[in-house]
Amino acid sequence: MAAPRIDIDDSSRTLRASGEWTLAHAGAILDLVRGAPDSASVLDARGIERLDSAGVLLLSRYADRLGLEMDAVPVREEQRALVCAVERVSDDRPPRKRDLGFIAMVGRIGMATRKTYGALHDLLGFFGESLRALARLATAPQRLRLTSTVHHMEQVGIDAMPLVALLNFMVGAVVAFLGASTLRNFGAEMFTVDLVTFAFLREFAVLLTSIILAGRTASAFTAQIGAMKSREEIDAIRTLGLDPVELLVLPRMLALMIMLPLLTFIGMVAGLLGGAVVGSGALGIPFGLYFQRTYEIILVQDFWAGMVKAPVFAVVIALIGCLEGMKVTGTAQSVGERTTSSVVQTLSLVILLDAGAALFFQEIGF
Repeated sequence: MAAPRIDIDDSSRTLRASGEWTLAHAGAILDLVRGAPDSASVLDARGIERLDSAGVLLLSRYADRLGLEMDAVPVREEQRALVCAVERVSDDRPPRKRDLGFIAMVGRIGMATRKTYGALHDLLGFFGESLRALARLATAPQRLRLTSTVHHMEQVGIDAMPLVALLNFMVGAVVAFLGASTLRNFGAEMFTVDLVTFAFLREFAVLLTSIILAGRTASAFTAQIGAMKSREEIDAIRTLGLDPVELLVLPRMLALMIMLPLLTFIGMVAGLLGGAVVGSGALGIPFGLYFQRTYEIILVQDFWAGMVKAPVFAVVIALIGCLEGMKVTGTAQSVGERTTSSVVQTLSLVILLDAGAALFFQEIGF
């Protein structure tokens, strides 16, 4: 049996491995690798007579130490299949333990910032592409996919109506109950009506409705388009000379832009009814008196402060849901990852936009 060896050719900076690189010689190979040079331009393994998986792993680790790719290490032709098989298995090694140091934390923050910037860049580009398709649709209305738009209006609007009404009703009741519990200490229970009215007209109705649709509709858009992407249906659409944005994105975006304001209005009514039920049951305020007080304090600008945000949120939900679907690579895991990403991005951006709008309206006195 030929012992494992590594010979050095100084003139060409080449290392030549030879002998038997098997499990039986693992100890000798380890000693040999530890004492071998740390730099070389070429590692030639064609002199190895016998090679098993243990020898491939040790040879691969030595090649990594030299800064060489294992694919670039020449081996005998009959050993190539074994080397490729071991390399595929070794690529699935468990990840290193996460570094919790300060420098690593700064690096992760930088990577997250870069990733966020890239996501916003992609979203703005997709928004511009959608605007261009919308402008093309405005000049040729016959290109509108009316059947598809109405279908999505039913899915995102009518099917979501019971959930939107129930959630806003319950939150309205909770806000009224908590407000009454606090205001009772000051003998100002009647101002519970003001609290519920302002909260739902300006903020809660549109925000709760958008959050529901962000979790329900954005994920559905991503899953639908992602499944089409994985089945190469979107490539087929392009092959037929059709625009995927015009065919898939615009009907969904238009459906949301129409239905989200309507659902927001339903949420406003449901929230006020929830407050009225608690006001009647816990505070002893008759329905007639409750809604009379609502009529006295309500302002048109409070209504429009909530409604004007609905189309903006609708565009955000539709664009993120469709864009993440377009990014699916073709596997079931990718569909799940992009669906999760669309929900997280939509929720985050909707809440940020709502907070910014509230500050802006406050500054301009609207």
